[in-house]
Amino acid sequence: MKKPDMPSDVKRRSSRGGEIPRPVVLCILDGWGEREDGDDNAIALARAPHWSHIKAHYPHARLEASALKVGLPEGQMGNSEVGHMTLGAGRVLLQDLPRIDKAIAGGDLARHPTLVKMIATLKETGKICHLMGLLSPGGVHSYQAHIEALVKIIAGAGVKVRLHAFLDGRDTPPSSGLGYMRAFLETCADVPGVSVATVSGRYFAMDRDNRWERVEQAYRALVGAAGTPRSASALEAIGDAYDNAVTDEFVLPTVVGDYRGMDDGDAVVMANFRADRAREILTALLAPDFKGFARDRKIDLSACIAMTDYSAQLTPFYDVLFPSEAPRRILSEVVSDAGLRQLHIAETEKYAHVTFFFNGGREDPFPGEERILVPSPKVATYDLKPEMSAREVTDNILDAIRGERFDLIVANYANGDMVGHTGKLDAAIKAVETLDEVLARLERALLDVGGVMVLTADHGNCETMRDGDQPHTAHTLNSVPVVLVNGPRRVLGVHDGDLADVAPTVLDLLGLAQPVEMTGKTLIDSAPRDLDA
Repeated sequence: MKKPDMPSDVKRRSSRGGEIPRPVVLCILDGWGEREDGDDNAIALARAPHWSHIKAHYPHARLEASALKVGLPEGQMGNSEVGHMTLGAGRVLLQDLPRIDKAIAGGDLARHPTLVKMIATLKETGKICHLMGLLSPGGVHSYQAHIEALVKIIAGAGVKVRLHAFLDGRDTPPSSGLGYMRAFLETCADVPGVSVATVSGRYFAMDRDNRWERVEQAYRALVGAAGTPRSASALEAIGDAYDNAVTDEFVLPTVVGDYRGMDDGDAVVMANFRADRAREILTALLAPDFKGFARDRKIDLSACIAMTDYSAQLTPFYDVLFPSEAPRRILSEVVSDAGLRQLHIAETEKYAHVTFFFNGGREDPFPGEERILVPSPKVATYDLKPEMSAREVTDNILDAIRGERFDLIVANYANGDMVGHTGKLDAAIKAVETLDEVLARLERALLDVGGVMVLTADHGNCETMRDGDQPHTAHTLNSVPVVLVNGPRRVLGVHDGDLADVAPTVLDLLGLAQPVEMTGKTLIDSAPRDLDA
């Protein structure tokens, strides 16, 4: 889109002179997609005058944020991990889901030395393999076909497998877990030695905000088969939850059948490929100095295998099937190497995304990179506080802008995604209205100092809040917006592209050369660079 006429009160100043603004703010509205239909669309239904103002007065376009454009299979919706990795890398990376698919199809997973060694040990000792993961075809944290493949490989080799099934209901419809469990049981019906040991909603087993009281309930079911309900079958456990109006995400950790818990010498395999929601349950299982809650004892496992590498702190305690392939010359690295200062900020729910994922799986900050973690509110679900910590995040960003210490600020606002996942339209509308309020504050601060903002999203969510007769809680395949707020005078407009084009755009604004490793292209349509001279 071409650059609209600018409002008369916009002041063009640069604290560094010329056409290079300072700071450049990359603002990521998590879960904010583009959708023309206004029905059940929290963005369209919200009172958001500043969002309308921004789109009317600044150049904007659309970016593809799903499927092949972010390294996922055709038809696979984008997600926060993949979105932030692509935004930070400036290129399309082959994601874990298709990597694992390829290894299964080619037989490489079955031949993996780590898996072969574990199977040999368990066959010799007669102990059990505890396979855990999100039983869901959602493709965000796991993929059900991967779990089924692992079952066939391990149990097919003569090892008993006990499945600890985490139920989704966020990246899939809220009450779809019963069908997925039935499909799993049918797929594995002819595989001997397989049974479902526990069923748990991801609310408990896949927390990422140090809510250890939730994790403890899942842990006690997995390890001790204690402290939780017990059902005769997995289907009964889920069906009983539905009868009590409990959807998949919130199913209480439930022990199934005659499961008696883990024993010393057993092994654990975590099938999730996304890191952030696998860390806490594995920390409770593996960390020698764990302090989240009192464990009766730490199980002495013969092996623990992780699908991918979840954190540097956990690496000593497991073997990894698919090690991370960290991209080189990503945005944060290039900015650091140029001697510039950068700030990465988010509230708890998305902190890993603007740090670990945005930096290509790197835990430690680059030189010149600072980080701010703003605590997320302690509520059961975010429809109870749709504002989340957006205002507090904004307060910190404004301090950073006015302090003029940073060349680049990378910020995430979690509301659109986290409230969108609740499926509550009224709450999602309130979330959007909160974001509209803070965007107005950001624009005013940037105009005061001559800064610029690249405003975009990582994937869609809150623009689609209903699916037929039930709430829509998952991400979408919709494109996402990109708006260039208060760009340099040389900017004639911005054009449509992909998430991989955002990092080159930021480098363009910072006046830094794009490395050859980045295959994205700047989104900016520019006049000759001497226009501001």
